[in-house]
Amino acid sequence: MKTIQKLTISALAAATLVGLVGCSGMTAQEKSTAIGAGVGAIGGSVLTGGSTVGTVGGAAVGGVIGHEMNK
Repeated sequence: MKTIQKLTISALAAATLVGLVGCSGMTAQEKSTAIGAGVGAIGGSVLTGGSTVGTVGGAAVGGVIGHEMNK
């Protein structure tokens, strides 16, 4: 089970980094929102043991925080 969790976390981190490569045309606020969502998804996944609800909830909360931080 721990191997699956490590794989999930690694996959989310890799997807976040690959997704950020396409951020060259984004505003600073859009970048902050995307980064917040990625970090929130990873945090939510880790805190809830990889549950889908935790990952999606973390992404939503992280996105909102990232959006508000760069106003």
